[in-house]
Amino acid sequence: MPVFSIIIPLYNKENFIVKTVESALNQTFTDFEIIIVNDGSTDSSLEKLTRFTDSRINIYTINNKGVSHARNYGIAKASAKFIAFLDADDLWLPNHLKSLKQLIDTFPNCGLYANAYIKKKGDITLEPYYINIPKNWKGIVEDYFKSSLSSSIAWTSAVAAPKDLLITLGCFDENITLGAGEDTDLWIRIALNHPVAFNNNITAIYNLHAENRISNSNTNLRRFLNLDDYEEAAKHNTSLKKYLDFNRFSIAIQYKLAGNKIQQAHYLEQLDQRNLNRKQRFILGCNKRMLVLLLNIQNALRQFHIDLSPFK
Repeated sequence: MPVFSIIIPLYNKENFIVKTVESALNQTFTDFEIIIVNDGSTDSSLEKLTRFTDSRINIYTINNKGVSHARNYGIAKASAKFIAFLDADDLWLPNHLKSLKQLIDTFPNCGLYANAYIKKKGDITLEPYYINIPKNWKGIVEDYFKSSLSSSIAWTSAVAAPKDLLITLGCFDENITLGAGEDTDLWIRIALNHPVAFNNNITAIYNLHAENRISNSNTNLRRFLNLDDYEEAAKHNTSLKKYLDFNRFSIAIQYKLAGNKIQQAHYLEQLDQRNLNRKQRFILGCNKRMLVLLLNIQNALRQFHIDLSPFK
């Protein structure tokens, strides 16, 4: 039985899947299996995988039912105690699994293990910022929700979790569609009841430029996570309430850009604007034309490695 089962959901990523799988195979920690779930790809993604002959790779093809179902299918097929996730357009540095294994050995009773990551868009690199987490730090995160208010401690392609715990929690919620927060929802459920171990050394790359990312889908076609499910817990956890409101702000802005006033109002209903920073309150009051202008300015400044995130 391997230590890790690496789950890679695959849907129309012919231009990225080879490098992604190579980054997994090039790990310095080698006790793993790779489970690739081809979620009904219609391009040459599956054909690209024929070059790999490593016996640790297992490929399953299913009808297209979305990324949550594909990941859950992979979890069910996994033979390892720990599940590591890797999306088909992201990359690992060679020490990624070794770093996760060190976290597991040092902090064996956690519900989630996470490494730091960078975001890349072409040649542009965006560094993360984790609140109250020093550089080169490893340990149990004292306040997961507070530390995730700028950059999220947990990002799908940089975490691992015990398979038994994922099964107990019901894995990813398949009612959340088109990448509209199924990962965030699962990390909330874990962090509410289990310690989270974190290594603030970068071991993974989040490719923002990737073609056909599900997050590029039409907002009005997506079914977002239900943040109201956690409002009761937030009554006794001010960091969680602020974290929920930051996510409500993000989703409300997406609906404003999509012209969907009904859904925008829904996500603003439970939002306490006192939990937002000045930039967020300003953005919330902008009309669609101004929002588009601000997004264009943000993208232009990123060319100079300046990230004017509203979450900072």
